[in-house]
Amino acid sequence: MWTSGRMSNAKSWLGLGMSLYFWGLMDLTTTVLSSSPASRGELEVLLSDKPQSHSRTKRSWVWNQFFVLEEYTGTDPLYVGKLHSDMDRGDGSIKYILSGEGAGIVFTIDDTTGDIHAIQRLDREERSQYTLRAQALDRRTGRPMEPESEFIIKIQDINDNEPKFLDGPYVATVPEMSPVGTSVIQVTATDADDPTYGSSARVVYSILQGQPYFSVDSKTGVIRTALMNMDREAKEYYEVIIQAKDMGGQLGGLAGTTTVNITLSDVNDNPPRFPQKHYQMSVLESAPVSSTVGRVFAKDLDEGINAEMKYTIVDGDGADAFDIHTDPNFQVGIITVKKPLSFESKKSYTLKVEGANPHLEMRFLNLGPFQDTTTVHISVEDVDEPPVFESGSYFVEVPEDVTIGTTIQVISAKDPDVTNNSIRYSIDRSSDPGRFFYVDITTGALMTARPLDREEFSWHNITVLAMEMNNPSQVGSVSVTIKVLDVNDNAPEFPRFYEAFVCENAKAGQLIQTVSAVDQDDPRNGQHFYYSLAPEAASNPNFTVRDNQDNTARILTRRSGFRQQEQSVFYLPILISDNGRPALSSTGTLTIQVCSCDDNGHVLSCSPEAYMLPVSLSRGALIAILACIFVLLVLVLLILSLRRHRKQPYVIDNDENIHENIVRYDDEGGGEEDTEAFDIAALWNPREAQAGAAPKTRQDMLPEIESLSRYVPQTCAVASTVHSYVLAKLYEADMDLWAPPFDSLQTYMFEGDGSVAGSLSSLQSATSDSEQSFDFLTDWGPRFRKLAELYGAAEGPVPLW
Repeated sequence: MWTSGRMSNAKSWLGLGMSLYFWGLMDLTTTVLSSSPASRGELEVLLSDKPQSHSRTKRSWVWNQFFVLEEYTGTDPLYVGKLHSDMDRGDGSIKYILSGEGAGIVFTIDDTTGDIHAIQRLDREERSQYTLRAQALDRRTGRPMEPESEFIIKIQDINDNEPKFLDGPYVATVPEMSPVGTSVIQVTATDADDPTYGSSARVVYSILQGQPYFSVDSKTGVIRTALMNMDREAKEYYEVIIQAKDMGGQLGGLAGTTTVNITLSDVNDNPPRFPQKHYQMSVLESAPVSSTVGRVFAKDLDEGINAEMKYTIVDGDGADAFDIHTDPNFQVGIITVKKPLSFESKKSYTLKVEGANPHLEMRFLNLGPFQDTTTVHISVEDVDEPPVFESGSYFVEVPEDVTIGTTIQVISAKDPDVTNNSIRYSIDRSSDPGRFFYVDITTGALMTARPLDREEFSWHNITVLAMEMNNPSQVGSVSVTIKVLDVNDNAPEFPRFYEAFVCENAKAGQLIQTVSAVDQDDPRNGQHFYYSLAPEAASNPNFTVRDNQDNTARILTRRSGFRQQEQSVFYLPILISDNGRPALSSTGTLTIQVCSCDDNGHVLSCSPEAYMLPVSLSRGALIAILACIFVLLVLVLLILSLRRHRKQPYVIDNDENIHENIVRYDDEGGGEEDTEAFDIAALWNPREAQAGAAPKTRQDMLPEIESLSRYVPQTCAVASTVHSYVLAKLYEADMDLWAPPFDSLQTYMFEGDGSVAGSLSSLQSATSDSEQSFDFLTDWGPRFRKLAELYGAAEGPVPLW
């Protein structure tokens, strides 16, 4: 059987294991167990199996546990204990082997004597025990002499770890003015030593820094207030240092510290006070409603919700003209304009403003009152105000087919000042980039300048400006919302390309396709389409159209017996009409292919017979021919484009034929003989032209244009509609991309001697050898009579223009 022993400092227990071989030494064993705690641990199960009868039988010592102190600092291996077998006679024939946790690394055994030593420094906090197995072998044969036995080596604790605050540093908050003993926070220190052995892990708390404001419970670590009436406004932050010491705080114990940052939270213990009892402010009479006049501030030493303010106007003659509200971010009172001001009506106001805390604490009411008042004087300053429109905004509905130059709304503004300056109107072009509208500069009449299309733009939001003539910096504005009303100007049409098929075995009256239509218009009563065959196909013998009265139509066959060999494709024109006034219609074509089908109507084949290429023409040759045709087409288009956009050079060679071109304009400026020109005053002042005599017409020219524009009726010739005429002509010029003047870069050079262009003068041109004919000058009227006589060869009377 196995036995064990434990060696103390002088190895006094060396023979302990040998002395226990005899069962009759029970008294000696009891004495040894009572002599040492370590020995008691080794021998704690010595008598666990003591028989109940008085007869004794011999048995070996039962062992299973060793104890060894941690943190051994000696240079020699630490003796742990001794293993011994009953079979060991001391002649070295028994070999002891140690295995298990830490065997050979942490613990070694003398294979002859069975002595166990620790060869590494042990730390109970890292590992508190090791489980090992012992084996006794015959040294010669290697045969086990005893069954393998398991035992435990426990690491005995020493006080080698100081208490630690694992959650530190701590942050805590306590309300200011709290009573003494108010709990702030609880701190906890942990000691890694064994709490079941001695006082190594018994911790007590003390305060090193923070008196006399705070205290700590020595057992629980609860921090409490120790001073009454702590004022946040005087001191807000406190740094408290707490110490935890083990060994119950006795001398020699280890200690650890932590920091607790304590903040006093605010309570409403300070009433608000205005630093100024009188405020002087001024505001322009043109200040808009809700604009800021000035600010007042009642100072409160508290913060957060306790410093919130509510400002009110409690008295004064300006309570109906001004208002006050609180800025939640800065807790200031913002005085604003409540209604429009007028310097001419009232020049100054007086307000009495109160600032109060809305959140009060009953226990601090004796420190109040928690409100204060101040007086505000407001002076109204006179300014040159911009024009004011009669309406804050305008809404206009206009049909999309309205004629260019039609007045759709009169925008009116006036100068609010006593001077009552004249007003000039204009449109903010950033609000009307398409220039669809024009406003009369003096009357404010808003007119159309371009055709309107509801399908393109159904709404227009423009800004009309009004400016004082004497002070252009004074500009008023108003928003004009224009809704374009729908008219029936779009015909219904198919939404997509329809392609249907009909079987060769189809019967009369068979449905082959259902069609629908779309219309860009949006009538108030909704769309309703009517379908029928186009007039040229009204007597179509093959197909017919049935209107479903729900904006769709069915295409039916009129006969049977279709043959793909006779005609493989039919094109059916369908007339689609809407319900507008006037009604509009369009013709859509339905492509119908004749297909071969099975008995169930499933299509088998719709492909007509393929066209065969000539035998002598290969596929590559056909591709080459098509490529050449494409290249020639591109060249022709390029040449035509260059001829259209080409500009005649101003510097030409002497060998080129020089043409003198005369550009004829619809109207010309004033000259000595041009006494029949239009009266320009009609354009500057239409009212005077309307009030005067009938418009003056030219006597020396025939009317060349019967109608000024398809957009403007003949009545535009009178001065009252001169705006409509100008707008229509301007629109025509904008739409004509080939009318001069062009946007181009012209290069001019000096003429005369040394010039590349030579002389550009027509003097001495008679000596040139040019054969150009100028007979066409005789067709230009009497104004070019002299020029025709000089250059032309025609004789006889000159025809009138």
